[in-house]
Amino acid sequence: FYGWVFPKYDHVGVGTGTVVNRPAIKQYQKAIRDRAGEKIAGGKIIKVEAHPIPEHYRPRRVNGRMALVGDAAGYVTKCSGEGIYFAAKSGRMAAEAIVKLMEGGKRLPTQEEIERTYIADYDKLYGPTYTVLDILQKVFYSNNGAREAFVELCNSKYVQQVTFDSYLYKKVQGNNPLDDLKLLGETIGCLIKGYSIAKPDAEFSNPVESMKRL
Repeated sequence: FYGWVFPKYDHVGVGTGTVVNRPAIKQYQKAIRDRAGEKIAGGKIIKVEAHPIPEHYRPRRVNGRMALVGDAAGYVTKCSGEGIYFAAKSGRMAAEAIVKLMEGGKRLPTQEEIERTYIADYDKLYGPTYTVLDILQKVFYSNNGAREAFVELCNSKYVQQVTFDSYLYKKVQGNNPLDDLKLLGETIGCLIKGYSIAKPDAEFSNPVESMKRL
């Protein structure tokens, strides 16, 4: 779940995103509007729209001489739902690889060559980031107990620094063995505490399908 209130030039964008329980999106929308309260008091809804967020790599990102980038390739990151940077970066990497393969317009690249350059280079550069965020989403976004643990962990200065650096540089940061070991212990403790104090998850209409999307 993710909620936002974005001020624009002549209106305010109020929205929510969810991985699970898509039929309840209207309920989530109302909740975020209620929470915004006086900030949007007196306003009227001028447009309602929704879009799927592609959080999974596409099974085939190159077909012949056609290469997918950005959302089309499924490059939105889990946990944060960020996609703009990776869309721009993948587009540039694909273009540069193809231009180089064309050797100044003398030849056309093959699918195998594009996969060996653009795809391999992108996965080497950002694959670990997607893997870590995928694990984090599966561990901490699955139920209320795990979400409580995640909130508790965010009090850690080390977690805040690693999160900020990872978001800034678009790669997993940290790599301090001692602090990482301490973080593992804190994570286990927070999960135990989170499960002990969290309210039971509300029932929703598509639990099996939703868990598969995490």
